[in-house]
Parts: sequence; C-alpha cells; structure tokens
Amino acid sequence: MTRQEFIDLLEREGTGVYSFCRMLTGNKEEGEELYQETMLRATERYSLIDSSQNPKSYLISLCIGIYKNNRKKFARRQRIAPVGELTEELSCLIADKGETPEEAYLRREIEEVIRLETKKLPEHLRIPLYLYYTAQLSVEEIGKMMHIPKGTVKSRLHRARMLMKKKLEDYGYEEGKGNGSHNAKSACF
Repeated sequence: MTRQEFIDLLEREGTGVYSFCRMLTGNKEEGEELYQETMLRATERYSLIDSSQNPKSYLISLCIGIYKNNRKKFARRQRIAPVGELTEELSCLIADKGETPEEAYLRREIEEVIRLETKKLPEHLRIPLYLYYTAQLSVEEIGKMMHIPKGTVKSRLHRARMLMKKKLEDYGYEEGKGNGSHNAKSACF
C-alpha cells in the first residue's frame, strides 16, 4: 500500500476504528489509547497492508491483537500488585434528533443496560458482537480476522444475541414493546 492510499484509508475508516476501540475498551480514555496504539502500529506497517484485501479488517485485527495483549499484561500486573477497580463513565454515542425528553431518557436507559450487559459477555462472544454491529464487518470478515470458521462466528453471534435478549427481558424490555414505545433493537452498543 502506498503512503497516499494509507492516508486515504485512515480518513475513510479512522472514525469506525476509533468507535470500535471505544466500544471494546468500554471507556473514552482507554479507547483513545488503544486507537493511538493501533494507528501507530498501522503507520509503522502501512507498506505491508494489501489494499486489494480488506484494509479495514487489518486495522480492526491489529486493534484486537493489541487489546488482548494489553489485557494479558494487565492480568499479569494484577496478580503481582492488585489495583482496585476503576469506575467507568458511560456516554451515549448515538443521539437521535427531534426526540422528546422522555424518549431521550428511555433511549439512554436502555443503551446503558445494553452496554453494561454486553461488557459482562465472555470475550469470545463480545468481540464478534462488537465487530458485527459497531465495526459493521461481515461474518466472513470476522471469521478471517479472528481465525475461526464462518459457522463459529454465526454461532457466537447467535449465542450473544440470545443472552442479550434474555438479559433485556430480565430488565423488563421486550422486542417490539419495551418501556413506552422504545424497544431493545433500536438501542446502540
């Protein structure tokens, strides 16, 4: 990939990769650090990126690799010198225009529930869910990126959706009904 192609790729896909980093880490600061580290590594290796393949998948897979390595390092450090849990600030990434204050409150409420419950999913279910819904990658792209068969990706997405559906039902949200006129399918991760 040429330098100009790489710059065009970053302009075109940078926002999506940034959003994915924030969703994966669960907070703004860590998401920004992950994004910066991902972009630094991508910049160092831009000549190795094949523009005929899916370069966005390459960036996302770099991001996932860095994220997993950082988690392993953190777990190792926690075993040596435990640090207390930090509280995370939740913020909505999607804002609908023209909604009433009640609708905005209900939307934020269900988005918070979805984010909290998504973070509780096992990593092998959470990552494909984020890749599919936030990075908007296809099942085939997710499979290649994670080095798993397409059927496994579909299975994990299905399991994650069923777990999320059960959790939302436990909170009192039902598909097509929800609290007021809001339903779970319209919420963001």
